[in-house]
Amino acid sequence: MPGLSFTLPHWLYWVGLIVFPLVAMVLSRRPQPQEKRYTLPLAYMIAVTGGIIGLHRFYLKNLLGLVYIPIFLFVLYANGQTHDARTVLSGFANELRVAERTVSREEGRVGEARANLAELQATYDAAESGSFAQKSAERRLTRAQDTISKGEARLEDARTTLEQITPQRDTAAQAHAFWDKAAGYALYLILALLLIDFILLPGLVRRANAQLPAHEEMTEAEKALAAAEAEEAPKKDADYAENWIDRLSLFCGEFVAYWAVIAVFVYYYEVIARYVFGSPTNWAHEAMYLMFGMQYLIAGSYAMLTESHVRVDIFYAPLTRPKKAWVDLLTSIFFFIFAGTLLVTSWIFAMDAIAVPSGNSVLSDWARGQIGFGEMLGGFGLNQWTDSNIRWGEISFNEWEVPLWPMKWVMVIGGVLLVLQGVSKLSKDIREIARGN
Repeated sequence: MPGLSFTLPHWLYWVGLIVFPLVAMVLSRRPQPQEKRYTLPLAYMIAVTGGIIGLHRFYLKNLLGLVYIPIFLFVLYANGQTHDARTVLSGFANELRVAERTVSREEGRVGEARANLAELQATYDAAESGSFAQKSAERRLTRAQDTISKGEARLEDARTTLEQITPQRDTAAQAHAFWDKAAGYALYLILALLLIDFILLPGLVRRANAQLPAHEEMTEAEKALAAAEAEEAPKKDADYAENWIDRLSLFCGEFVAYWAVIAVFVYYYEVIARYVFGSPTNWAHEAMYLMFGMQYLIAGSYAMLTESHVRVDIFYAPLTRPKKAWVDLLTSIFFFIFAGTLLVTSWIFAMDAIAVPSGNSVLSDWARGQIGFGEMLGGFGLNQWTDSNIRWGEISFNEWEVPLWPMKWVMVIGGVLLVLQGVSKLSKDIREIARGN
């Protein structure tokens, strides 16, 4: 069974977190066609991400996608059998190694004891009866005899183990090789089918579009129903924006929302790599929980703007708008204590993250107070980004070793956005109280 050894580069992780949301935001703003049509780019994207179970065929309403499912299930079953056989094989191999070490060790000990036995017996016989020399010789002779008897017993057990376990080890190795090859052949079959479908996809999309029913105009009743539903629709996010702070919060909230889509692809890759290729990653889980932590911090101002935070409304909801403004104004004291503490603490964490002793970039030197701000700016160059010997601050402790200091600075950004949004909300409350209606 082929394996995967791909490790996500750090630069690609950060580029993906920045570029993917921007592309998604541009695509989401494109005008949508009035008539439903199948598209070739989407078909190829589904083939790349879910083609291993035929999802591209199901997207085009083609039942030949069912062919992929039993093959994929067989791959999972074969991998499970391979894992079980590997476990059994490992156990037998360990027993054989112990037995081989025992034979190697005891054969030397027993041989040495046998070689010295005659000499020890002669020394014992020559010693004066009852003397200290005879007792000492007797002890050495007894130890040698014990070594021979116990060593022969251990050798017999070890050789018996070798005779019994070796055939079982060979059988387990054959089972492991069989299921590993079976899973590999099934995977190659899926890849061959996918390659054929990659060539056929343009024609499949055309045929799927040709089979779509003719577009029918909406009746007056349907138009009226759609208009009524539009009037009852919840408030749109854009309706909350009244100033540049609100628009910034909306942009940041939408930007990090698309990170959830990245998580779908990454965890899909992790599942396929782990259960199909038997190659679990050492970066997927850490990359995603760090990403979700940053998403939570950046989205705080968006949630505050759109009133998405959990709030006890039993007393607040019945109030008039001016009274709500008074309540918000009074409780904003606690909000600014929290937001200010978050911002200050995040700044301390961020500075500590780039000032770790092992960091040797000019930025780390500045954070530790070893150089001034102007010297730090003057020392920046391309080598600060390309030289593999230069390390930027804190990194994670697992094998992936992703830098952690950018996440700490995202905490600062989240704190700034939250404080700014609090200022925007405070100004709105003051204006609402001034109006008094």
